[in-house]
Amino acid sequence: MPPAAEPWTVLADVLLQREALICRLAEGRPPRDFAGLFVGQEDLDRILATLPGLDGPEPERVAAVRARVRADVERARKDFADSLAGSSAFAAMVRSAGLDPAEAEALALLAAVELAPARQRLVAYVQDSVQLPQVTLATLARIFPGSGAAQVAPDSRLRRAELVEVSATGPWATRTCALPVRVAWHLNGDRSADPELPPGTSRRLTDHGGVPSGGLLLVNGADRESRLRAVDGRWPGRGRLLCSVPRNGAEWAATVREATLGDLVVVLDLAAPLDAAGRDAVARADHLAWVLSSRPELPLESVPPLPWQEVRVGSGEAGEEDWRRALGRAPDPAYRLDRDQLRLVAAAAAAGEGDLGPAVRRLAGGHLDGVAVRVRPRRTWDDLIVPPDDARQLRELAARHRRREVVYGRWRFPPLPSTGTVALFAGPSGTGKTLAAEVVAGELGLDLYKVDLSAVVSKYIGETEKNLERIFGAAAAGDLVLFFDEADALFGKRSEVSDAHDRYANIEVAYLLQRLETYDGLVVLATNLQRNIDPAFLRRISTAVDFVLPEEEQRRAIWARAFPPAAPVADLDVDFLARQFKVSGGVIHNAALGAAFLAAEEDAQITMRHVALSLKREFQKLGRLRTEVEFERYFDLVNRDADAAPAR
Repeated sequence: MPPAAEPWTVLADVLLQREALICRLAEGRPPRDFAGLFVGQEDLDRILATLPGLDGPEPERVAAVRARVRADVERARKDFADSLAGSSAFAAMVRSAGLDPAEAEALALLAAVELAPARQRLVAYVQDSVQLPQVTLATLARIFPGSGAAQVAPDSRLRRAELVEVSATGPWATRTCALPVRVAWHLNGDRSADPELPPGTSRRLTDHGGVPSGGLLLVNGADRESRLRAVDGRWPGRGRLLCSVPRNGAEWAATVREATLGDLVVVLDLAAPLDAAGRDAVARADHLAWVLSSRPELPLESVPPLPWQEVRVGSGEAGEEDWRRALGRAPDPAYRLDRDQLRLVAAAAAAGEGDLGPAVRRLAGGHLDGVAVRVRPRRTWDDLIVPPDDARQLRELAARHRRREVVYGRWRFPPLPSTGTVALFAGPSGTGKTLAAEVVAGELGLDLYKVDLSAVVSKYIGETEKNLERIFGAAAAGDLVLFFDEADALFGKRSEVSDAHDRYANIEVAYLLQRLETYDGLVVLATNLQRNIDPAFLRRISTAVDFVLPEEEQRRAIWARAFPPAAPVADLDVDFLARQFKVSGGVIHNAALGAAFLAAEEDAQITMRHVALSLKREFQKLGRLRTEVEFERYFDLVNRDADAAPAR
């Protein structure tokens, strides 16, 4: 129980004593056991006498009691009003909630009763029921004549600040007013967070001594950490409550109450615009300072009906001061981290051995699992057999990404639309598009993430964009290469709008184009048919490489590399294979692998017979005819009865 000298408890005691004296002296109602448990004849007579329109207690007797304690009440009220300018928890709460004098007095009464069993017994006597130890609406109206129970009406500051709860059932007059448990703990000096707050909420408590101020601020752009810095710059020295959007009424009430008790700025981290319930909740608690923090700008119709200002955070890239504060070192030019990513990477590096590379890869990998497959490059330029001009283009692509800091940084070329690089690899399946992406990633020392389109594209409206935002957001550290295979499924031409599906499909394409224009990393789009790619994406392409079926000389090199040095080969006519079979490198590698398994099953060396039989299977997969012109002396072998088992 707070010290008796607290002015707000003194005021409550004086008011309760006055009402008790009126009950005992003016109404002639003595204290009794079992009050309110039954109604006797004397109770009935007294109740009838007090109903509106009947005589009631003699006014002279009531006036005499009020006159007797008037000086004490006025003195207590003055001391109480003076105390509200002080630094006590109660005074700070009143200021934060913006309570008027009547609401402050009502809160003092309810809080004092909540914290002291002796006062609860006194309230039960005044209300003539041991079952009513908390103040009812009727008693509140009686103690504060003239205002009724307006102090706790649904639109009062006490209710809008979530400092008082009124029971939801029973007759209006006997509905009780209670203090939320979190407020009682606060008045007892405990600063524990409200357990009803949204999951993941964080508080930054300060001893803010300024004048509480409300308002609505929209902060958008960059990353969350950078947006929070803008908020702190707006309210320096003030505490902060950071949370996601509350999911229900209890979480909204806890958020408002917690911010009121601590005079905290409420920062709502938005993944989507506020719905109608959220807008109403923010507008109702207009005594608080609210911040709606989001990466994109919010639609105007989603902004709560309050006067608002907007701050656009342009760049969230961590600078030298951020790096030294988080990691105690200068920025690493290999990584382009925003402040939020740097904070996470610093924590991951501290948990490991302090190595930055694995921490950055862990940052991206945790978000990309399930929508992309990580490929750690193992193959090099020697494994990539393409025409010389294509090889030069691929090396230029790697150089374009590697030298961004020189061109855009030191030489000050304008990064329009961004410093990122987008490459288009077009050509038939098996011509080396995926291998080329892996080789380029290996040249840059980066991991390659092959995006799984089946996990990205969703039939539900808006889900595809969310999945893509997750991918681009995780990849923003610039420590990986994003590879979209069969990209025309996502980057295809926009269609004429004939129904809702077409409209939303076009929205997805527009969103992708926007994300590519703001992404600073390396993206590789692979497609079998370049003409299917939307022209808007083609204008964003930095490098375009056409992959074609290999010529005879290239096929000879691919056949030669398809069999590792440790493979037991014998009698392989590489010249014959390169000359006769005009197939892609992918088919060649599959045929070589199939021949190896056939030979392993026979416990024999890999021969032309095994290769011919494996090529037969590849032709069957492709739906391609086997001709005597191609297979020549092996034609009878590949066309004999499939059930005929080879002789061992």
